[in-house]
Amino acid sequence: MKYEGKQPIPWTGFLCALGATIIWSGNFIVARGLFDSVQPATLAFLRWGTAFAALLPLAAIPAWRERRVIRRHFIFLLITALLGVTLFNTLIYLAARSTSALNLALISTTSPMFMLLLARMFLGEAVTPARLAGMAAAVCGVALLVTRGDLSRLASLQFAAGDLLMLSAAVLFAAYSILVRRKPRELGQASFLLSTFGLGVLCLAPWAAWEVLRSGLPSPEPHIIGAVLYIGLGASLAAFFLWNKAVAAIGPSRAGIIYYSLPAFSGLEAFLLLGEPVGWAHLASGLLILGGILVATRR
Repeated sequence: MKYEGKQPIPWTGFLCALGATIIWSGNFIVARGLFDSVQPATLAFLRWGTAFAALLPLAAIPAWRERRVIRRHFIFLLITALLGVTLFNTLIYLAARSTSALNLALISTTSPMFMLLLARMFLGEAVTPARLAGMAAAVCGVALLVTRGDLSRLASLQFAAGDLLMLSAAVLFAAYSILVRRKPRELGQASFLLSTFGLGVLCLAPWAAWEVLRSGLPSPEPHIIGAVLYIGLGASLAAFFLWNKAVAAIGPSRAGIIYYSLPAFSGLEAFLLLGEPVGWAHLASGLLILGGILVATRR
């Protein structure tokens, strides 16, 4: 089904995309404090293992009932798990070790662009002038936010190996969102999530084991346990459930536009939780991002 610019927006899809984005914005704040404490693949393994364990009691029976569907679409589920679970977040954790937060924030905004392009190529979704204008406004808002109003900082950016990793992660998340749109109709949401989480964790296991053999197990400190629970139950289980529902309802292009609000929510949470100051650039960027979203997702 194509989503043309004049069609009404299913508000449940819009709210699901917004909810997922808000949760993911908190994930960046929490995960930043773990980069020096937990290795990237180990952190990803703990994150998705927690999500899988929490989902298992709820989804085991539906997944068993749909086992033939899962077996029939195993290759699709494996590819989806590799992109969205095994690689996407692990690459972000790796990228953060060798590039700046500014570069990460800027490069992450390319993901909705890739979603728009891939949705046009593989799903036939329309690229309307409203979507392009809204995306341009949102990109300007993000640039204003991450440079704190001093756009000349963009000219002095230094690019590192982590930038290529972050760009790869942005492409993978866009591809994952396109695959979610192609989810077999006979496969329920719970079974789909359980299958992709489980396969993704299995693929992460050798990588995480190698890190543990090299660097040892992370210390079971309270702040690490709390952070893993948040990214496992919130940024993985709840956020991916909401994102998948949003993509199914409004398509990856519109959901991707809403994803632009992530830096704005991260800034708001940093102000509320960390006491970081809020200036005119934050307010102006928030208005640009919100305006871009409203324009791009209007009827």
